[in-house]
Amino acid sequence: MAIAPRLTESANAVFTVLAEAGSATRPQLASLARLSKPTVSSAVAELESVGLAAHSGTASSGTGRNAAVYRLGPAAGAVLAIDLGPALTRVRGCALDGSLLAEATGSRADAADVVREALFTLPGDAPVRSIVVAVGDVAAQQDGAGMRPATAKAGPVFDAVAVTLPRGVPVHLENNVNCAALAELHEGAAQGRHTFGYLRIGVGIGLGIVVGGRVLSGANGAAGELARLPYPWDDDRQPRHEALEEYIGARSLLRRAAEAWQDGEGPCPQTAEQLFALAGAGRATARAVVDRHAVDVGRLAAAVTAVLDPGLIVLGGSTGSDPQLLPGVRAELRRLSWPTEVVSSTLGELGTVVGAARLAVARGVQTVTHAVRTKD
Repeated sequence: MAIAPRLTESANAVFTVLAEAGSATRPQLASLARLSKPTVSSAVAELESVGLAAHSGTASSGTGRNAAVYRLGPAAGAVLAIDLGPALTRVRGCALDGSLLAEATGSRADAADVVREALFTLPGDAPVRSIVVAVGDVAAQQDGAGMRPATAKAGPVFDAVAVTLPRGVPVHLENNVNCAALAELHEGAAQGRHTFGYLRIGVGIGLGIVVGGRVLSGANGAAGELARLPYPWDDDRQPRHEALEEYIGARSLLRRAAEAWQDGEGPCPQTAEQLFALAGAGRATARAVVDRHAVDVGRLAAAVTAVLDPGLIVLGGSTGSDPQLLPGVRAELRRLSWPTEVVSSTLGELGTVVGAARLAVARGVQTVTHAVRTKD
């Protein structure tokens, strides 16, 4: 990995706001960084000298003069975001201003090849500053715990990075649902809301908790692991490990559809997408199965509301994001709890990689600015 140069504190501050703004004039950078114009001019010259900032044209000012516009330079580098989904691997490469540089998608089994495809698409002179891998597991490390499941799941990614990139590129594991919640906060259905719950229903279940504009991870990195809720919970049955996820997940949904399917209704749906399409077309059995699924999701949403009172629940995931669930979820939540807004995700299955990219950019900027600083 290319080593970030040692920068003054003012150059670090200007680099950070330039990455967030994408492009800016020196007066704009002075306002954003809350620095004097002479200090910003010196900082911009410093960044230009090491390739971290570059002149990108001019803009007319209110005084009639043209002001130089700056953007990140080629030495700023790039980051990689990887979503290791249950079926697909999605990868995005971005510049440190968040602009998209590369995309690749493939099967989960081909994760290493998908990662290499995206890496080879990045500009050849752009050092990779950070990699974020979103996995369906608790991603936080615990002392003395050895290799965690999330680390094992990300093994193909580590292998691909090891043979493709120079040593030292930081790789961060993040929970996939938390990444999607972050994306909904900044770019999706929860924009402008500082507290909400992102409820993902698909092959598995999970909850991203956002409080005060920040994703809540918990003491063990396991906040929102709804699969661990005790289920079933009655006098005659013993709760089983992750039994709730087994009941609500897509596999059980399709099994219930198969059990209810009637002769003469045509082929039984083999995927959740087929089931929802048939329900939307008015097939009675498909409609009944989907409606019951909405009730189950509504009960889970009521449990979330009882604990968090989030004000807003965003439904995501391969089944949860389908708008056909909304009426039933809203009705059951209204029956069991206090008023809570429920909406469908606007990012769909891209939410996780979008959120992972945002985290990767933030980590990449930190990589550049974290170098030992000199005093101004």
